Amino acid sequence: MTALLNEPPFSPRDAAAFAAAMDALTLEHLAGCPAYARAWPQSQPGGALEDLPYLHVSAFKHYVWRTDGPELKHQRLLRSSSTSGANASQISLDTRSGELQAASSAAILRDMVGSELRPLIVIDSVKSLQRRGEVSARIAAAMSLKPLSAEIHFALDDADAPDSTRWDRIAELAEQHASLLVYGFTWILWQAWADRAIPDHARAALARCKVHFVHSGGWKKLEQIRVDRQTFDSALLRHVAPGSEVWDYYGLVEQVGVIFPLCPHGFRHVPRWAHAIVRDPWTMAALPDSPGQLQLMNLLAHGAPYHNVLTEDMARLVPGDCACGRQGQRFELIGRVPKSEVRGCANQ
Repeated sequence: MTALLNEPPFSPRDAAAFAAAMDALTLEHLAGCPAYARAWPQSQPGGALEDLPYLHVSAFKHYVWRTDGPELKHQRLLRSSSTSGANASQISLDTRSGELQAASSAAILRDMVGSELRPLIVIDSVKSLQRRGEVSARIAAAMSLKPLSAEIHFALDDADAPDSTRWDRIAELAEQHASLLVYGFTWILWQAWADRAIPDHARAALARCKVHFVHSGGWKKLEQIRVDRQTFDSALLRHVAPGSEVWDYYGLVEQVGVIFPLCPHGFRHVPRWAHAIVRDPWTMAALPDSPGQLQLMNLLAHGAPYHNVLTEDMARLVPGDCACGRQGQRFELIGRVPKSEVRGCANQ
């Protein structure tokens, strides 16, 4: 698996080798997670990928799934942000999976923003780190950029107050460095930066600094106020140096370590250690290129059976190679399954 992660993330893969690895990982979870084995008592891996046992994403809101084994050391829980009155998803983190997931995130992010080390500004509060025994999805997403950062700075004094942005510190960093990384959840980045009057001294410093903005999370709240992607990107780029970019990626707390960047041509790309299936929501039949319910697999999850998850998102697989040059699977997100819960980690 380590060798696989050393390959370019968006390149062709050996389909038979991937299927064999998914079979082996599924057997590992069936043997080590009694709850998973009870959910799929007749499961016999070895057939097509679409026939492997999976869990619906909502299952992680009601039970902490855990796989035990001689090489597995469980650590903290990863919690999604939740909407009011909704349960948060909880993922049991282990050291073996954590190492693979960190390598995966770094490889995909490096493909997006390059390998240059530069300061990372996190649009959040350092207090968000201070949770005993668990880590939030917001902080986990930000920390995935740590391997690409020379230093990390938190830009909000209060995580719940987007007007608490430390513009003096941002201006100082922009004056000291030719380029910066900035990460924020989509809605928070809009509130704290894009839809904010930037002080004159910070705007002058940023005008000479190239910034790579990276954001993740859903667009539900932005859609409600009629902010589209072009408006969002333009607002972020208007006060920074030419050559700056905005990168959006899709990811789930239930698929930690695997993220799906949006390329300039509008498609989400699947790394070679993951796989996407689209199913008919009524029959559960796999659909080669028609809209349906998105299912995601990955080879990184050993501590719990979140290696194979049916999401509440609608998508369509797009055959062929992309004009952006990335190879392998790609898909376009279409929306949410009707009447599904608005996911909290995307909108908090």
